[in-house]
Amino acid sequence: MRLLIVDDDAGLRHSLALLLQEAGYEVVAEGDPEEALRRAGAEAFDLILCDVRMPKMDGLTFLGRYRAGPGAALLIMMSAYGNEDAAIAAMHQGAYDYLPKPFRPDEVIMTVRKAEERERLRHEVETLRSTLGVDAVRDLMIFESRAMRDLLELASRVARHDTTVLITGESGTGKEVLARAIHRLSPRSERSFTAINCAAIPEQLLESELFGHTKGAFTGAVADRMGLFEVAHEGTLLLDEIGDLPLDLQAKLLRVLEEGEIRRVGGRDAKRVNVRVIAATAKPLEHAVELGEFRADLFYRLNVVRLHLPPLRERPEDVPALLTHFVRQAASRLGHAVSVTPAALASLTHHAWPGNVRELRNAVERAAVLGAGGPLDTKDFGLGNGNGNGNGNGNGAQAPSNGESSGTLDLKTQVEMIERRAIQRALEVSGGNRRQAASLLGISLRTLFYKLRRVPIQERHP
Repeated sequence: MRLLIVDDDAGLRHSLALLLQEAGYEVVAEGDPEEALRRAGAEAFDLILCDVRMPKMDGLTFLGRYRAGPGAALLIMMSAYGNEDAAIAAMHQGAYDYLPKPFRPDEVIMTVRKAEERERLRHEVETLRSTLGVDAVRDLMIFESRAMRDLLELASRVARHDTTVLITGESGTGKEVLARAIHRLSPRSERSFTAINCAAIPEQLLESELFGHTKGAFTGAVADRMGLFEVAHEGTLLLDEIGDLPLDLQAKLLRVLEEGEIRRVGGRDAKRVNVRVIAATAKPLEHAVELGEFRADLFYRLNVVRLHLPPLRERPEDVPALLTHFVRQAASRLGHAVSVTPAALASLTHHAWPGNVRELRNAVERAAVLGAGGPLDTKDFGLGNGNGNGNGNGNGAQAPSNGESSGTLDLKTQVEMIERRAIQRALEVSGGNRRQAASLLGISLRTLFYKLRRVPIQERHP
């Protein structure tokens, strides 16, 4: 185990180095914190012991600058009597432990050995996680298809690095679930996973949600407030529906990704943050870039690794596994047995599912709640005559409704037809609750109102 001691007291530095060398550790000692930072960034250390009070740079500053870089060593802060508060503050910012001065030799060795054991266990967990790979997230990602296994294997490789990931896929395919799986498979798994839907928060509040604000920054800001980047420090932050992020905030997000610093609304001082960012979108961002609705530089910064979740209709072999999972959940919530007939299983497997996994989950819950008792059959899911799509054509593609012609190949018309059916179904499942319907569709309530005005839909409540 390789240790770095950072302390401006030459006598203490020398005696501590001798003590740890006699205990079998490789030790490097530096009196200049700037030089120590340079060496910590250029060389590999397992543990750093840093004094809290130094004339050129205090321990908290050293900790913040080291954590902002690529180093992964544990930090133990050393504090003389009366400086314990600073050492504890350092622990809140990511230090592993602290040692009070003057030291007792046995206390120093015990603290270092404890840190060594922690690192050994962490490496064992990472090794086990990388060995398990896809199987480590089987409780999160329910699948049987080869397409999903290949995607999860790629995600497990990406998870080991802090690379920015862009997850794409239709609404309801499980983009947040995939982001959680990446977090679990990553070295940050012991830290927090934080998610924000950029389309669900009013534009005037979104900057404060992301970056925080200071007291008095605007009307109602009665106290300083941390933003989600600070909350997610050393963890993972999912920016869902990133395509709906306003242009001015896109520029600020890019700066955070490039510099690793945030500035609270109304604040002047920059704060260092160490966050792994995952972005998700159902929108074609390349098209948004062409239209000038999304910054090209931010797109390229986010699109380092892209993971695309295929729609459920392209992986029907996943439906039985998902159905079993959702049936078990429904039975647990309702407190009674829930089962599905073979005919219903066949229909559900071949259904188009425009709302993807979210729609399947809601269909199971609705059928379990409203079912007349006994195994759930095709009629309980509203799938008509049992052909798997509710229209009698038996090919898994839904026939047009509301008088629409199926003869046109015009893309805009086809998209509007699909949107209309998805919105109609979401309103039926939600019992006419438009806010819940918007949530089911993965769009904002404002977007739903816009679509309802543009394409009038007859609302039929169950």
